[in-house]
Formats: sequence, structure tokens, C-alpha cells
Amino acid sequence: MNYKLFKNTFSESLDEVDEKSLLGLIKDLALIRKRKGRVFCLGVGGSAANAGHLVNDLRKLCNIEAYSASDNVSELTARINDEGWDSSYSNWLKVSNLNNKDGLFILSVGGGSIKKRISMNIVESLRLGKKRKCKIVGLVGRDGGYTKKVGDNVVVIKVNKKELVTPIVEAFQVVLWHYVVSHSLLKINKTKW
Repeated sequence: MNYKLFKNTFSESLDEVDEKSLLGLIKDLALIRKRKGRVFCLGVGGSAANAGHLVNDLRKLCNIEAYSASDNVSELTARINDEGWDSSYSNWLKVSNLNNKDGLFILSVGGGSIKKRISMNIVESLRLGKKRKCKIVGLVGRDGGYTKKVGDNVVVIKVNKKELVTPIVEAFQVVLWHYVVSHSLLKINKTKW
């Protein structure tokens, strides 16, 4: 792969972003903050690292109470060891008293798949979120998977080169959430720089 291919694919993906869904996601986060709810950010792999960074920005810039299920590695690995991967996030959300004032913010390359049994910890969290009537937003790739199917405002990051799906989706998560937390409907606190 060369840089020009990556750059062109990235540019094409940027042009495909659904601004209506992105604005809906922003409005959902503003509503969660208004009703004093919390945002639980969930991801796997690189998206888990992105979830931790997103939590920082939601809290610091937007005054939104936010948490990431993957930030407490001790609890996460204990749950995986004792209860299994599939329920690791949903059981954490149960202890966190996920409720209808809260939101799930999913960061995922594929959005989870029941049929393929991919990211089942995210799928189980989404099932719990639907049952508890919380808002579901996300930044996901491919066709959006289970997250797009059940979510309220989910932005699907389209990538036309199969070999670049993961790097471009994970990079776009960062680009798009930085737009989200900088939006005038959400950003409250100024940055030093």
C-alpha cells in the first residue's frame, strides 16, 4: 500500500459521512447531559483505546459524565475469566445501573454481529441498553452491524478498500468524535491550546 491510496481512501470516506446522523448523535449527547445521564463508551481492540480517550473529552470539554468499560483492566479481566467475554461489558453496565437517562456510545470497526459471533460483548451491551431504554449512538464501520440495526444515531464510516477498513475506521472515530466534542451544542469548556 502507498500513501496516495491511503489518502484517497480516507478522503472518499470523509465525503461519505452522513452529517444528519452525526448531528443526531450530537443532539442525543446533549439530551443525555441535560437529563443528567451518563455516557458509557464501549469498544474492542483499538476502539477500546479510543473509548478511553473519548471519555476524557466528554468529561473535560463537555461536562458529560462518561465511563469506559475497558478502562478498569482488573475488573474487565476478572469478569472475562469468571463470567466470559460475551457478558463482560453488559455485567459491568448492570453494576453501573445503566438506565433510561444514560447512553451507550459504541466505537467499533464492524458494530458487532450475532450471526458471526463478533464483538458479542458489545452486542450483549446493546441488548441491555435497548431493554433499559437508553440512547444508543456510535461511530462504526462496514455496514454498521448490530449497532446500526438497534442504535438511535449511528454514523457508519464507509471504506471502499477492504484492506483499509480497520485503520481508516479507527482513525475516523478519533476525527469524528473530536468534531462532536467541539460542536457548539456540546463543548462548554475551553481548551488551553
